[in-house]
Amino acid sequence: MTSAAPAMEGPTCFCRDCLHDLDFTTRRCGECGSPRLVRHHALPSLTLAHIDCDAFYATVEKRDNPELADKPVIIGGGKRGVVSAACYISRTFGVRSAMPMFKALALCPSATVIRPDMAKYVRVGREVRHAMQALTPLVEPLSIDEAFLDVAGSEPLFGSPAAIARAIQAAIEQELGLTASVGVASNKLVAKVASDLRKPAGLVEVPIGMEASFLAPLAIERLWGVGPRTRDVLAEYGVRTIGDLARVAPDMLERRLGKHGPELIARARGIDPAPVSDEPMEAKSVSHEHTFDVDTASWEVIERTLLALSEGVAGRLRRGAVRASTIAVKVRASDFTTVTRQRTLPEPTDDGAIIWQTAAALARPQVRGIRVRLLGVAASHLVAADQLPLLEGEEARRRRVTAASDSIRGRFGARALTRARLMGSGVAEPFERDSNTAPEARRIGRARPTEDPPGS
Repeated sequence: MTSAAPAMEGPTCFCRDCLHDLDFTTRRCGECGSPRLVRHHALPSLTLAHIDCDAFYATVEKRDNPELADKPVIIGGGKRGVVSAACYISRTFGVRSAMPMFKALALCPSATVIRPDMAKYVRVGREVRHAMQALTPLVEPLSIDEAFLDVAGSEPLFGSPAAIARAIQAAIEQELGLTASVGVASNKLVAKVASDLRKPAGLVEVPIGMEASFLAPLAIERLWGVGPRTRDVLAEYGVRTIGDLARVAPDMLERRLGKHGPELIARARGIDPAPVSDEPMEAKSVSHEHTFDVDTASWEVIERTLLALSEGVAGRLRRGAVRASTIAVKVRASDFTTVTRQRTLPEPTDDGAIIWQTAAALARPQVRGIRVRLLGVAASHLVAADQLPLLEGEEARRRRVTAASDSIRGRFGARALTRARLMGSGVAEPFERDSNTAPEARRIGRARPTEDPPGS
């Protein structure tokens, strides 16, 4: 357990509205009259924050279309897709991220459904990032709408760490028309949990030495690394809250979960030594999925879909200057039974044709005798593609054609060029969703520590 530390010198109270530093005993801001004050003796020593935009995709759409302000909004695609994000009004009906669209619309039939505009969200996400970097240079992005910040070096210019975090929150709201929630703590794990507790527009501080007691009453699902399967395993030990997990003997859980068990117990006790890092992380995987409007048993449709997905994955690999050593496919049947199969290649590749051929070979045995609801193609075990070997003949010609095609798409847009076999196929354009996110490719591997997808 983290031991208590003495408070550092600095402001111990400030106004949430005007950010003015105040005396600890003040009840109302002397500058603006606001009663919304943040106070704690440990405020100066809480140098780490997590900032997460609230219902990001949905909030961006409401900002851009004020007529939607008081209406339930769901970001997603078709009745066969899943919810990418849901505004807080639609959440009151029970709609949640990653929920099947048909279920979401059954819960909230009056919702306005908007297809994701990833190019716009990435652009706005960069504006959010710039607002953070204006007040502290040490920003570790988790996704396009959230990041960890270490504000330890910014106090002389901008005030206490908590006030800096609040200033960023205010800048996001005033300059970008979005709301964000903030958690301020001594480590990343606790800050992330704190930022999620009072959404939207919340600000939660956890004093040094209080990490474990802060986490203890919370549901176990709020802890990083606890998904449905781990939750079910922990339930066998009588674990329902994070505090329950903190009391479990590490060796007992290690026998069941391996090294992941003691790691979870350390987190439950509020321990997280990882520093904030602004170093770009190499990608770990790239994937695309497609849900059919109608379940299909046609190999022609399946093969063509795999081609589109493989081309999209290959394009992202090339934009990220990486190649994949392992290709995987996901096949989900009409009864929602899901299987994945993977194969390691003799040589890493970023060639869509090779990825497609591998994916098709993996998928063919899995789709026999079933109707397919969803297909996915993933590339992993990535390596840098800084240098290409000397190529000759057909391989060299294919590489030149690929480079020229990428150049055309980069200049004229994702729809400027596609394979003839994919025209009019009904399959989403393979390059369109990610053609504007290439600068993020090297951060694909910086996985979010919660179960919610970006934009939630």
